Amino acid sequence: MSFLAWIILGLIAGFIGSKIVNKHGDGLILDIVLGIVGAVVGGYLFSAFGASGVTGLNLYSLLVAVVGAIVVLVVYHAIFRRRHTAVS
Repeated sequence: MSFLAWIILGLIAGFIGSKIVNKHGDGLILDIVLGIVGAVVGGYLFSAFGASGVTGLNLYSLLVAVVGAIVVLVVYHAIFRRRHTAVS
């Protein structure tokens, strides 16, 4: 996949994942980064369970990326909520 396709997939997956996990987006750049990381994590998780990972810019890859983005966002928010409450 091209770099632009990864950014588009990451943006969409990060936005959808943010809406599912915390009901609002985390900002454009953070949504893109978490979505791209989520696509990689989702591809790894799906491959570990015997399915194919991200295959291109299509609906299946979007599903894989969204699942990965949700996992990444849950971990991200768990880490930063602990840091925020520990500091306060």
